[in-house]
Amino acid sequence: MPSGKGAAVRRACRWLHRELSYLFAGMVIIYALSGLFMNHRRSIDPSCVVSRKVYQVDEKLPGKDGMTRERVLALLRPLGEADNFTQFYFPEPGQLKVFLKGGSSLVVNTGTGEAVYESVKPRPLIAPMVKLHFNPGSWWTWFADIFAVCLILITLTGIWMVKGPKGLWGRGGVELIIGILIPILFLLI
Repeated sequence: MPSGKGAAVRRACRWLHRELSYLFAGMVIIYALSGLFMNHRRSIDPSCVVSRKVYQVDEKLPGKDGMTRERVLALLRPLGEADNFTQFYFPEPGQLKVFLKGGSSLVVNTGTGEAVYESVKPRPLIAPMVKLHFNPGSWWTWFADIFAVCLILITLTGIWMVKGPKGLWGRGGVELIIGILIPILFLLI
């Protein structure tokens, strides 16, 4: 290719690479961060924060036959969870389990009064990013498809931008091959 056309192609690549990179920089960061959290989900739940509180209920509690919705709501008021009550049951004799909106729960030993309150709250900022990573709906599918095509364009224009020994036919080409071989080796091993 004559140098005039090659220079024009590289200029066009630089322009497209720069514009798409700025346009999608936020999404690249969101996908990278949510990917990091998903990679380490065994040590940190990216979707929610779970906290446990063990305490003692001072009042005498009835068993399965005497437990009412009103008694359960009275147990939830000090926790600020009365408005989140959904249902309760006794999975075994002497053990009351209360379900709350959002996944929180309360388990009370009605004989000893020992209570365990488990609060489940969405993890701020991280949970919405992870939700985007899992594709929350058809409207997002369209955006994610456009984003994927633009990532391909950003990559291809980046490959063609630099000429000479640092470009595709030099060190850049070697790095490109290494970058392709790494995931292939992981798949084969």
